[in-house]
Amino acid sequence: MEGMLSITEEEIKRYYELNKLQKEVKQEMDHLKKKFHDILDASYGKEKKGEVQRGNYKLQRQIRVSTSYDDAIAVKKLDEMNLKDFIIVTRTTDKEKLESAFKLGLVEEDEFKDCKVTKLIPSITVKETFSSAP
Repeated sequence: MEGMLSITEEEIKRYYELNKLQKEVKQEMDHLKKKFHDILDASYGKEKKGEVQRGNYKLQRQIRVSTSYDDAIAVKKLDEMNLKDFIIVTRTTDKEKLESAFKLGLVEEDEFKDCKVTKLIPSITVKETFSSAP
């Protein structure tokens, strides 16, 4: 273990402090963003482009448009119009039903071992602890 990389208390403390700072910065940015949108809404109208220049800084609001279709309604209409080529059929595993079948003994779990994908997602958390030692 001597050749292993080490983690110092200072590094853990810095990570903790930066994580805390990140949350505070995000909260402040969200507050300012809401204020800016409210002011631009009042000045230019909701969902309208606008800008404000103060000193060397220019604040701009752009409006991006994203279009999608409600799949349930669109697929029903396409079916009614006999436009089945416009519908993509996606075949996926019903995980809940398959796992229930394993539990009930209807399907052998071993048969699906080569199909099972497990993802491990590493996560780091740091909490400040206090000891009674000086």
